[in-house]
Amino acid sequence: MKKFIYLIGLVLVLAIVNTACEKNQDSINQQEVEQSFKAKPGGCTTIQSGNLVDSQGNTIETGYNDFGYNYQAHIYNGDYGEPDWHLVMKWNYSWLSNKDCDGDGLLDRHLGLSSYIGSGAWLTNHWTTTYYDEDGNPCSYSEFIKIIAVPTDATSINGVWYNADGVEIGPSIWGEFAIIQEIINDPCEGTNGVSYKSPDHPGLGNW
Repeated sequence: MKKFIYLIGLVLVLAIVNTACEKNQDSINQQEVEQSFKAKPGGCTTIQSGNLVDSQGNTIETGYNDFGYNYQAHIYNGDYGEPDWHLVMKWNYSWLSNKDCDGDGLLDRHLGLSSYIGSGAWLTNHWTTTYYDEDGNPCSYSEFIKIIAVPTDATSINGVWYNADGVEIGPSIWGEFAIIQEIINDPCEGTNGVSYKSPDHPGLGNW
């Protein structure tokens, strides 16, 4: 079974329908930014207000929608491309908030910043499926990855992000992000456990 990690459709899923972690000194604390927006006239708009829409113009509601998204809870739980592929995605408020604090009528992304870099945003993905090997035996496959927005002082060299001290953060993905951990389990192929762990650190916080 081929590794599933680089299927670009992953990021498109979020685009189609649209733990507080410690940050490094160059990062903006997104909770503090949100508080500053709240202090402005009108404050932040919540999903409960019924006034927020996704990128297709559909009103966002609490709970799961027909596509498997629960924007209030920062989770997607549903199919991935094919019915026999199941995907669970989780993200933090910097990746995609459950509020609109900048007044554009959409859920905020990297609030207060021009890009995801330095935002502390993270996303996790957990795929599961079953397939049959060459002998017709049923096999189970699962893959779990952690993706983070790189810090402001990170450098990309030949497709890999490094921190300010030259320590590897992880392989680059989607330009502003790095993979910091990958776990693959496929007993039929003899694959089991961690296949990649960031030499910097595999945790989602302190980026």
